[in-house]
Amino acid sequence: MTDFGTIAGKVVVITGGARGIGLATATALQALGARIAIGDIDETTVKESGAARGFDVYDRLDVTDHQSFDAFLDEVERRLGPIDVLINNAGIMPTGRVVDEPDKITRRILDINVYGVILGSKLAIGRMLPRGRGHVINIASLAGETHIPGLATYNASKHAVLGFTDTLREEYRGTGLRFSSVLPTLTRTELGSGVTGPKLLRPAEPEEIADAITKLIVEPRSKVRITAMAGIISQVVGLLPQSVGDAIGRALGAQSAFLDDVDSDARKAYENRVRE
Repeated sequence: MTDFGTIAGKVVVITGGARGIGLATATALQALGARIAIGDIDETTVKESGAARGFDVYDRLDVTDHQSFDAFLDEVERRLGPIDVLINNAGIMPTGRVVDEPDKITRRILDINVYGVILGSKLAIGRMLPRGRGHVINIASLAGETHIPGLATYNASKHAVLGFTDTLREEYRGTGLRFSSVLPTLTRTELGSGVTGPKLLRPAEPEEIADAITKLIVEPRSKVRITAMAGIISQVVGLLPQSVGDAIGRALGAQSAFLDDVDSDARKAYENRVRE
């Protein structure tokens, strides 16, 4: 039986914590007694979310800027003490064909989804190694184990997160540090607005991802996939011959889910925000 009592008192930092999976995770962990620090590039929303829920630290954080990230972690440790868990959650998912993707957006996806994770992990490791304890949890995606038309750069970024996190797990084996990847399916957050998931696979709720992360903190594992069914399909398809796996993906609707089937009006606000 999972002992959630071990979470009480832990200092947990969550990037991209103003909304969605990050906010759901912060809320769940706070309810179990964790001391919560959330950072987000959206200064107004992160301060509104943090103040409304009484989090310990909430402020603007640009995960692509070394000075911003380092100063944020310094402030957390000054106010709350040593960081026990860093959850690199910040990420964006613009959709569309790669030929139509402006270079600025390509770089922005990679800067936030890949460099931001690498930078945060490096800064956390530097703080955790001398203490011989700490847990870095990187939010990847089941898209990091497959290939979905309309998400080429996003897919690439999540493949990178998985490879990076697995490498850290081996590089720091025996140090007392833990490294985990979380692989959600399409989730009912603003990031997934206007998108209908593949057939037979229901979208996850942000609270489901939060619950999985909570269990991961108590009982560390290298990877957790949510939902269970989507995770099984992803793994099985990856073992099949390419032509068979691709055919299954097309049968499930993956070919058009993030292209022709997107509700542009419902997605417009999100796309505009992440492309600024």
